[in-house]
Amino acid sequence: MRKSTVATITAVTFDLWQTLILDNRELGLQRAQARLDGARDLLSQHGIDSDPDGVREAYRGCYRACRAVRTENRDVSFRQQVEIFINLIDQGLVERLPEATVAEIERIYAESFFDYPPRFHEATRSTLESVRALNLSIGLISNTGMTPGYTFREFLRRHDLLRYFDVLTFSDETLLAKPSDEIFLMTVKSLNSNPHATIHVGDHVTNDVVGANRVGMKSIWIRGFYEPEDPDDPDSQADIAVDDLSAVSDAVRQLVSSP
Repeated sequence: MRKSTVATITAVTFDLWQTLILDNRELGLQRAQARLDGARDLLSQHGIDSDPDGVREAYRGCYRACRAVRTENRDVSFRQQVEIFINLIDQGLVERLPEATVAEIERIYAESFFDYPPRFHEATRSTLESVRALNLSIGLISNTGMTPGYTFREFLRRHDLLRYFDVLTFSDETLLAKPSDEIFLMTVKSLNSNPHATIHVGDHVTNDVVGANRVGMKSIWIRGFYEPEDPDDPDSQADIAVDDLSAVSDAVRQLVSSP
């Protein structure tokens, strides 16, 4: 446990992937294939015979292009991501396709998440309820990757979890990506809190622990998914490290009651 600034806790923010929801490589590959198949089917309706390998390489190229942006702590909008993908299939293709077709590719791209959804951690609801019972505000800070923020909102709504959150911050909507200072600070401000009075919970050492620590937030790290790149870096040290989301409620209570 690292030494942190004393403050009355007023809010808790959560990461999404591998924190509140648990995903795996197989589901990710199935979503990717659904996006590729859907795009090829739509393009064929416009007389565009797209090679499967070429479409797959366009998808990979889109991933690399977006990742390069995110390494600078920025992000692209979901629409921009889809346009990058389409134009990597054939340069200038977005401009040649009807808007309805581009929108349909975007829909397929987003809704593949619902076709192959991850599962919520079994402790997600009880953890959110316990934090709410402490009269703390709750926020979500998520790098969205290949799925847009609006899809996550709907996913949370369908599982009756959206009501627990006072603020939801998604990287594709803010064009900021963790571990940027800005994405944490804007969320804390929206929660009417301040960094020293806010706890962040997440699994990724750099994005969640380092990002939160650098702006003065308290941090709870869920071990088991990522390891510190530099264990000697003080910013990599969480206030509390736990082995599972089910232990987060007690960790939050410990930080709330710390003198």
